[in-house]
Amino acid sequence: MMTTTVEEFIEGVATRDLRVGIVGLGYVGLPLLIEVANAGFRVRGFDVDAEKTAKLVAGESYIRHIPAEHITALDRARVDYTTDFAESADCDAIVICVPTPLTQHREPDLTYILHTAEELGPHIRRGQLIVLESTTFPGTTRGVLAPRLSSISGLDAETDFHMAYSPEREDPNNKEFSTGTIPKVVGGMTDAALRMASAMYRTVICRTVEVSSCEVAEATKLMENIFRCVNIALVNELKIVFTEMGIDVWEVVNAARTKPFGFMPFYPGPGLGGHCIPIDPFYLTWKAKEYGIATRFIELAGEINTEMPNYVVERTMLALNDYEKTVRGSRIVLVGLSYKANIDDIRESPELCALAETERTWC
Repeated sequence: MMTTTVEEFIEGVATRDLRVGIVGLGYVGLPLLIEVANAGFRVRGFDVDAEKTAKLVAGESYIRHIPAEHITALDRARVDYTTDFAESADCDAIVICVPTPLTQHREPDLTYILHTAEELGPHIRRGQLIVLESTTFPGTTRGVLAPRLSSISGLDAETDFHMAYSPEREDPNNKEFSTGTIPKVVGGMTDAALRMASAMYRTVICRTVEVSSCEVAEATKLMENIFRCVNIALVNELKIVFTEMGIDVWEVVNAARTKPFGFMPFYPGPGLGGHCIPIDPFYLTWKAKEYGIATRFIELAGEINTEMPNYVVERTMLALNDYEKTVRGSRIVLVGLSYKANIDDIRESPELCALAETERTWC
């Protein structure tokens, strides 16, 4: 459609003539592409991995919980995949869904976002909407991505094209909630950007939640994951304490959850896994230092959860001792290497940390 004004963009949403580009076809981008396509939009998927785009063209899925049928069911006349970012020029909206890991020093690594900016920058045109979905610290959209895109394109991110932030809330293989049924938080750099992003997401997602700025939207995602990180650390610490007392922490949690208010159950485990909860809280920890603030809860939660694989190994050693066996020479089976059931994502898996610790014990 090649929209150039806000009104044309919103009209394109209504008529489904809009072309939406999705950058990054992983655990976030691919489910979003499917939802956008099923909503009737023309969609173009971008990824630097030619193997991924080739599989999608062939109607194959490379993510376990996304059946190939979800790919083949898409209207290929309105959906295509490419590694050529020059083809982003005719997209009316571009949604960026790339990883945001930590460096070895636990600092934000925006390499993927900045690389995406380098690829998209030369092809940005007036009237386009650019939305960042990658989890990051408050200020990334306005203070990092927008200036980089403006510098490369020679266009202004507030007047020539439009920028918004909408955090992904993907939960792989969740049988109750999917991409389209999880409310979408949206913040724009300008009122126009917010109108455009909300109009687009509103046709794809069950509900949009508009907030006053990109920074609020960025902070929302961090709060969600920090909440989980801290509470998982709490129940993991209680697991250790109650075990020493001869108390079953699972029974305690199940009893406590019968309270109809003021309590939310969390369950102990071998640590944290996945690409979100073990990483995202430290984006805020890093940013908070700029303001001279120490995020003590986040740091402590990180320490507790990081030590849980070691605790599992110690418990395993004690259990083997009960049978007069040593770790050296014993055959130990780890069942389930992904961070949750029935998915193939082993990023940050605590099971792998436990395996590494066990191997060190054998040496």
